[in-house]
Amino acid sequence: MATNGPSHNKYVTLVSSDGFEFVVLREATFVSPALRSMLDSKSSFVEARTGRCVFEEISGMVLDKVVEYFHYWYKNQEREVVKDMDIPVELCLELLMAADYLGLDKQT
Repeated sequence: MATNGPSHNKYVTLVSSDGFEFVVLREATFVSPALRSMLDSKSSFVEARTGRCVFEEISGMVLDKVVEYFHYWYKNQEREVVKDMDIPVELCLELLMAADYLGLDKQT
């Protein structure tokens, strides 16, 4: 399985500033242009080689919700009508900042 290195792995690991690790389906992270670029096997980013992205500015609570959104998007990307996600009010500002950093406000 020499062709199945971290850049070809089905999953990636996202690490929060407080050390929480989330193993996420690689394709689900592609909703984020930033992650798509970081994980592109043609890029020179270390994340592409290791399959591991560390976010020094995103807490575990916020990254947990971001990961939930990645899976929500992946599961519902072909649907016209989807149920709203539950977003805790106390995380809204931090989630907006994380979404901006990850480029989630861009068209996919």
